[in-house]
Amino acid sequence: MACTAIVGINWGDEGKGRMVDLLTEAFDIVVRFQGGANAGHTLINQYGKFDLHLLPSGVCRPGVVNILGNGVALDPETLIREIEAQRGISITPDNLMISERASLLLPWHHQLDVLEEARTSKHADGSTKQGIAPFYSDKNQKKTILAGELFYPERLKKHLKELCAWKNLTLEKVYGAEPVSEKELNTWLNEYCERIKPFIRDTRSYLIKAESDHKRILFEAQLGALRDLDFGIYPYTTSVSTLASYAPIGAGVPGVEIDRVIGVTKSYSTCVGNGPFVCEYTGKDADAWLEMCHESNEGGRPVRIGPIDLVATKYGVEVQAATELAMTKLDVLSSLDEIPLCVGYKLNGEIITEMPFPAALEKCEPVYETMKGWKCNICGIRNWWELPEEAKAFVNRVEQTVGQVIRWISVGPERHSIIRRG
Repeated sequence: MACTAIVGINWGDEGKGRMVDLLTEAFDIVVRFQGGANAGHTLINQYGKFDLHLLPSGVCRPGVVNILGNGVALDPETLIREIEAQRGISITPDNLMISERASLLLPWHHQLDVLEEARTSKHADGSTKQGIAPFYSDKNQKKTILAGELFYPERLKKHLKELCAWKNLTLEKVYGAEPVSEKELNTWLNEYCERIKPFIRDTRSYLIKAESDHKRILFEAQLGALRDLDFGIYPYTTSVSTLASYAPIGAGVPGVEIDRVIGVTKSYSTCVGNGPFVCEYTGKDADAWLEMCHESNEGGRPVRIGPIDLVATKYGVEVQAATELAMTKLDVLSSLDEIPLCVGYKLNGEIITEMPFPAALEKCEPVYETMKGWKCNICGIRNWWELPEEAKAFVNRVEQTVGQVIRWISVGPERHSIIRRG
């Protein structure tokens, strides 16, 4: 079976969704294997513009089956609203499946996320307030509901009652908040959980059969390597693994081997949320780059920006074990006379080119270099050899530094605005 993972190399928001949407032309199944509704994938194709948070990015490809795996933080309310918001595409149990082993993000998870961010205030880790950290904390404590339990109403009722009593202790006695009522839970069950039941299946068996039938499977990640719980800029990470090596587990087929890992990076760097961001621009420089790159606040949180960070990108390539790369948004740099790159960090008077321990990042300063810009519109180019020499030199420099080939280069947000190499 041909299995490929598409993953983020940096802090997330690299353009993974647009690459999944593009490459699903060669796949039968797309599986989201981790994360929840705390990040978005934007797709632009012949059907329109789609902002996805939970739905896999293969939903715009007729004939492709999309799966939300057991590793996903499944928020029934968000999922139903997202399905209803889509126009121009059909989302049915024929092309969307939910693993029966996926845990449900419960009503109190959002509430706890908001309360904890308010408690920690200026020292907060930068949550999206989508309930992700409380969810994964509860999942590891075995205090969640599996999607398949919705088909066992008596057991479900008892289990929910026990969990609610346990969680209300935290809400009331730790945060001084209002408890979740039985009425709220019943509303949540009836309005959202009942409506996701047609999508719930034994997706593990489905994928095992797909393997025997030689189906082509694409594993889709959320966020990037620097947000990985173990190898990211801890504690400013998400609460689950964002790495390709986790894909078979989060998808529900731990014995499957991944043949290709496509890492996605932008031609510059963005970071949403708190934590060290060595290459960050501030003030007027940041404002100018945000406008040039068409970056706007994500989920009410400001986007931080800087040039491509080759230290972070090389590290991301390594921990993702990327076999090839895609670079997105090369076109937005076209107006610059000089293209900046962060090529190293200055730490304790020395220049380093390897990612240091997270605690040391706060003491690091960026080391910049520049390359000559190409100063022309490249949005219509579809062939590598037609790119200006300066643009090719920039791509080659990134390749040589991070140690992996860049096979796709996006020169616009649309599905077809892509240069393929080899």
